[in-house]
Amino acid sequence: MAALQEILGLQVDAGLLELALTHRSFAYENGGVPTNERLEFLGDSILGQAVTVMLYRDFPLLPEGDLAKRRASLVSTAALSEIARGIGLGRFVRLGRGETLTGGRDKSSILADTVEALIGAVYLDTGVESATRFVKRLLQPMLADPGHFGVSMDPKTSLQETAARLGAGVPVYTVAESGPDHSKVFVATVSVGTAVTATGEGTSKKHAEMAAALTAWTRLRAVHR
Repeated sequence: MAALQEILGLQVDAGLLELALTHRSFAYENGGVPTNERLEFLGDSILGQAVTVMLYRDFPLLPEGDLAKRRASLVSTAALSEIARGIGLGRFVRLGRGETLTGGRDKSSILADTVEALIGAVYLDTGVESATRFVKRLLQPMLADPGHFGVSMDPKTSLQETAARLGAGVPVYTVAESGPDHSKVFVATVSVGTAVTATGEGTSKKHAEMAAALTAWTRLRAVHR
């Protein structure tokens, strides 16, 4: 907990922080302990409000339509999971053995949900102003790179355009699905020639491919910097 609090840059009640990190798979395997789902619900609302106010204040000349697009980009699963990977959040999440063995620490949906739960925990422990500052600090890397707005909205097109510009090849996707019909999980893998391979997970084929594309785009840019 101390290591994570140092990464986050603020002190949060240890009990709330532990709860924010507790995925339902861990709870199921440990006698039904509380999960982070209620904190995630709260954090989603705080995140949306903080991003809306931040964009309104920081971009006074943007019309409503552009503000809405940027907000959707910044609160998307793809964006939140990238933020989580950037701070190494996956290693702190409390997962059940099954989720751990199937790569849960790098699943976009789990990472994004945990970020929202952390925001909820910060809000409950330190108040709305502190939570808003926390959200802005998390989003700062994306705000400093305007290209991320478009990429998070349409990562498949961005990946294709970047791959073509770099001569890296055409992105090729494969998708696998698992789980019952009412709760399917899709895992997409995208390969860009021999340069990059990345995976993404989501509740639909489209969302899984978008998550994979965003990860591949980030890696491709890093390789060719």
